[in-house]
Amino acid sequence: QLQFVESGGGLVQPGGSLRLSCTASGFTLSSYTIGWFRQAPGKEHEGVSCIGSGGGVIYYADSVKGRFTISRDNAKNTVYLQMNSLKPEDTAVYYCAGCVVTTTQAILGFGSWGQGTQVTVSP
Repeated sequence: QLQFVESGGGLVQPGGSLRLSCTASGFTLSSYTIGWFRQAPGKEHEGVSCIGSGGGVIYYADSVKGRFTISRDNAKNTVYLQMNSLKPEDTAVYYCAGCVVTTTQAILGFGSWGQGTQVTVSP
């Protein structure tokens, strides 16, 4: 069964940075569009950013444009999310999974939500 594994979260002050990593157990990510999603307490999952199989950036949520950068290293079977200029509203559990981009947002394409990694932005 596909199991995504996220890491790199933590506690950071506003304006700080974190780098998240995503890989998958028993599955090669290189052929697929992979995205980062987040869920804040009491809210639905939100698509943050998605990257195509060839490494092209295909989606950023408006709320993170200019601050977050998605990338991938297919040789390492890993997708990254560099998060800069973090704000308290970025606080959420971050997940990675297959991504489908619609006209308005990114949604889960395949896979199920894993453990996620907690990002907390607090003064």
